[in-house]
Amino acid sequence: MADSTAPETEEEIMRRGVALLAKSLPSEWSAEFTPQVTGRPVDNLLRISAPSGQTSTMVVEAKRVVVGRDVPVLRERLDVLALGIPDAKGIVFARYLSPPVRTRLANEGLSYVDATGNMRVELDSPALFLSDRGADRDPWRGPGRPRGTLKGEPAARIVRALADFAEAWTIRQLVDVANTSTGSTYRVIDYLESEGLANRDQSGLIRIADWVQLLRRWSDDYGFVRNSTVTRWIAPRGLSDLMSRMATSDTSLKNYALTGTLAAQEWAAYATARSAMIYVKDAEEAATSWGLRPADAGANVMLAEPKIDVVFERTLSNEAGLELAAPSQVVVDLMTGPGRSPSEAEELLGWMRQNEKSWRT
Repeated sequence: MADSTAPETEEEIMRRGVALLAKSLPSEWSAEFTPQVTGRPVDNLLRISAPSGQTSTMVVEAKRVVVGRDVPVLRERLDVLALGIPDAKGIVFARYLSPPVRTRLANEGLSYVDATGNMRVELDSPALFLSDRGADRDPWRGPGRPRGTLKGEPAARIVRALADFAEAWTIRQLVDVANTSTGSTYRVIDYLESEGLANRDQSGLIRIADWVQLLRRWSDDYGFVRNSTVTRWIAPRGLSDLMSRMATSDTSLKNYALTGTLAAQEWAAYATARSAMIYVKDAEEAATSWGLRPADAGANVMLAEPKIDVVFERTLSNEAGLELAAPSQVVVDLMTGPGRSPSEAEELLGWMRQNEKSWRT
């Protein structure tokens, strides 16, 4: 178990990090700091040794706080510092690393250890892969520090606006389109900047660096089930009949938005849909209109009454007359969905990249 006290200095972060790493190594392996090369401005060098006698040197960067925008800078710095050290790789020691930061470090090919026990260390020679889980929330975050989250309605509205429109925004424009308060908009943009997902130029215009990474980050805090009251139903004559009923019902029930696999098939067919995921404003009304039956088991329809009504923003009507959630909403619902849904999200992301102008105005 990781020490419950907060490390206050970079030296303490490194000491605690290498102790956690050494404890996680296989039997007869070792990890210890080694004398630095003269004139090399690194925080430390770490030698990892296998029972066979093989060793690997890791260039250490220790930081009390790491946010998303730091990661590319850390990679570049460690790449430079590793020059001249055969087969050296970079490793980041920190007090705490959030889940999104850990993902970005791994994507950049950097190993990491934090003082709560989160770690991922990968070496080629000697061959080694370590992965362990510590805290998913900073246990030492003091009062007044910004929350590292995109939870809640303002964040959802702002993320959807940033993803759906290829714009350079002023705060006022974003407030108007996202329908959020000025204060909450500033807070979300400040957080996105800290994560390297948005930037403001000298004139104050806001641009997002990568809409794919923005949606992936949002999916860490938003989910179809997590952010809705979900009830499960059976469409007794199957999903095709349900789609026909939805398109032709007397009330037309336009207070819904189809999402998940059935919506994604409009743009990127992946596999035959086995179930329907549908946002509705009133589940009982929708179920009655569409002839659904309550189900404790064997359900093929999920009706979700959303806590955040941004899911009904910028919906699309297809040729059959069905209302589809926007692609940016559908892909995040798939990222957080059950079974093969994450794979379907990747297929839809591929289509969205190739056809950006058709959905992102």
